[in-house]
Amino acid sequence: MADSLNMLTTARNADELRAGLERVRESPREVGSLEMIVARPAVDERAVLDSAELQTEGGLVGDRWSRGSRPNPKSMLTVMNARAVDLVAGDRSRWALAGDQLFADFDLSPDNIPAGTRLAIGSAVIEVSDQPHLGCEKFSARFGEAAREFANSPEGTAVNMRGINTRVVQSGTIRLGDTVRKL
Repeated sequence: MADSLNMLTTARNADELRAGLERVRESPREVGSLEMIVARPAVDERAVLDSAELQTEGGLVGDRWSRGSRPNPKSMLTVMNARAVDLVAGDRSRWALAGDQLFADFDLSPDNIPAGTRLAIGSAVIEVSDQPHLGCEKFSARFGEAAREFANSPEGTAVNMRGINTRVVQSGTIRLGDTVRKL
């Protein structure tokens, strides 16, 4: 997948993104599902997994987060709404390009899960960080400038279109299809 990470295919325009926002807003608010798990073993590399271990000290096992010189505990694990990534990526095969580790069909808006909220996934528990997760240059290179601008706009941040930063507060195993629920 490394060769395709910086290749932009069809990008959605602002009108298409705005039109798809209602579907993102309709995400489950109390109990959702884990739709994809992605490890990033090295820069611009992705490994899509069926299951993974989350650790309080290292985040997602096999991911490069903990190998940085100063890993930020507030951005140990990133979670993106599955409906939002589907909207910007256009195809499930491109979801991993977003750079997040978990993709959940779950309402990630700050109104639903403000900073400090804990979510159970499998036998693990993660906590929502107060550090925003915004679209960057890599995001726009992969999904278009309109996707980045929309994710960072008031409309996009109201649903955390780009996703959320979290930390692992209880180690455990997660699997595709696991429930994602507020504690």
